[in-house]
Amino acid sequence: MNRHDALPFEATLYVKEHCLCLAAQRAARALARRFDAAFAPLNLTNGQFSLLMALNRPQPPLMRDVASLLAMDRTTLTAMLKPLERRKLAQVQVDAKDRRGRRLMITHSGRVLLAKAFPVWTRTLGELERVTADAEGLRAALWGIS
Repeated sequence: MNRHDALPFEATLYVKEHCLCLAAQRAARALARRFDAAFAPLNLTNGQFSLLMALNRPQPPLMRDVASLLAMDRTTLTAMLKPLERRKLAQVQVDAKDRRGRRLMITHSGRVLLAKAFPVWTRTLGELERVTADAEGLRAALWGIS
């Protein structure tokens, strides 16, 4: 490719200034770092918090339902579950109705940790909402994309 075939630098600047995907990725990473820092004293990541929260239901959900909620494939979900299982915060059980299915359970220790993490999440969310012009509109728009 010679330099006359190359995409002009102005196109790069245009993408930087207009790309919703790039903006969302940058924001997601910044938000993840913010919540990770807030949860660090509890030895918890924002992803682990979200996963434990997804398991905090009256009945243990199926793995496929949790994967769908968290917008991830089952392999990624399985990898995320491993550290929680080692810490005895979550368990994976065979579904009694369909032996091929897996139910994900939050343990008593997981519930205790989640109860400690929830005020941290609430405080951090409040801090972020105060500096976001239209947090409710942004949240609605982001949920509408998926």
